[in-house]
Amino acid sequence: MDIKYNESTHNRPEGERVLDARFVFSDIPAYVEQLKDEKAWKKKDRNAITVFKSSGLTIVLQALKKGAEVNDNRLSGFFSLQLIEGTADASIDSQLVQLGKGVLVMHPDTSHSIKATSDSILLLSHYKQGVDDDAVIQGW
Repeated sequence: MDIKYNESTHNRPEGERVLDARFVFSDIPAYVEQLKDEKAWKKKDRNAITVFKSSGLTIVLQALKKGAEVNDNRLSGFFSLQLIEGTADASIDSQLVQLGKGVLVMHPDTSHSIKATSDSILLLSHYKQGVDDDAVIQGW
């Protein structure tokens, strides 16, 4: 198995990290601290970091400020969302779900929107069966 790294960017010059290997450990509290410390969080209503990415699974840690929304999202694969910090609401096929300290799982092609009702941290997982490595979680 080849080890896959991300490339550093202008916004994250020290951001090189392993994205895919036989195993990948992600220090979620350290990533949360990093997200809240970056310029993007200070200037925008959201920030995110990919913590794992393979041809079948992408895991993203997303920080949303109070009032930030991700609207009309629909993914081709299974999608799970876990609230790590804060409060947020999900609208799924027009049904409102107040997110708690659990995991919300959606089947492919389920229309959904997320709104942070306080500053929030979400752990998002997208299982992509039969989709190539360059697929992205739309809207995130």
